[in-house]
Amino acid sequence: MSENVQMDRGQPKSRIGTVLSNKMTKTVVVQVERRMKHGKYGKYMIDKKKYKVHDEKQECRPGDQVRIVETRPNSKEKRWRVAEILVKGEAQEGAQHT
Repeated sequence: MSENVQMDRGQPKSRIGTVLSNKMTKTVVVQVERRMKHGKYGKYMIDKKKYKVHDEKQECRPGDQVRIVETRPNSKEKRWRVAEILVKGEAQEGAQHT
């Protein structure tokens, strides 16, 4: 075997989703939606999947739209990290009593 062989890893997978929760330290839960066509009936459906995503800077807030990319496993369930925040969600305001 030659020792100068480099493995081409290609581009990591990326997804765009919405942050649902940021209650864990350096971890956010992101929901990714995709449209798919039913195999038998042909109806378009929305498939939703939740990912636990590493957020190193803890900048994400619920409602933000983010792009996540695949990475090496960080923990038992985290295999994704936040690449960028695309759209900031609306600020959560406390309920006001009038």
